[in-house]
Amino acid sequence: MFNALYLLFAVRVLHIRPGVLGLLLGVAATGGLLGALVTRRIAALVGAGWAYTAGCLLFTAPLVLWPLARGGTAGVLAMLFAAEFLSGFGVMVLDISIGAIFAALIPDALRSRVTGAFQAVNYGTRPAGALLGGLLATAVGLRPALWIAAVGGMAGFFLLLPSPLPGYRLPAGTPEPEIRRTPAVPADHAGASQEPARSVCA
Repeated sequence: MFNALYLLFAVRVLHIRPGVLGLLLGVAATGGLLGALVTRRIAALVGAGWAYTAGCLLFTAPLVLWPLARGGTAGVLAMLFAAEFLSGFGVMVLDISIGAIFAALIPDALRSRVTGAFQAVNYGTRPAGALLGGLLATAVGLRPALWIAAVGGMAGFFLLLPSPLPGYRLPAGTPEPEIRRTPAVPADHAGASQEPARSVCA
């Protein structure tokens, strides 16, 4: 839902120029690269489960800076660059961590089917989310719709907290999370728009 709205909001409401939008995407990719470099250390320190859970929050929470952005150009751009960098960082942490968890828990014979089902849900809900975002923005405006999308994305983090997932650690002898050629959660948003992936946390 957020992905259907934020560029429209940037151009129509914040009057961000195309070149600056390109820089925002580049900063998001830089955050994703840093996330990919440090996820292994984070997972070793707190466990893959907490790395994934924290990544869900790091990916979605910075997005509230988009609807918060207002005022002078410098302040607005600072908020947007921070949002994209942090969100790009978070999405790589969650993506790599969940890939490692999948590899450790899902038997080889079932992995393709489980991954296919996971991606079907992840991809399949996006058109509905985009349609809902467009209808919501038409009804209440772009900024309120972005608030709803950003806060709704953070709800995934809170839903994970009472589950066993945060406490999960990879079994002894399992390789620590590495960058995967085929991410378990495909790419989606600004901060990750065809760069890092956005998961169903959003």
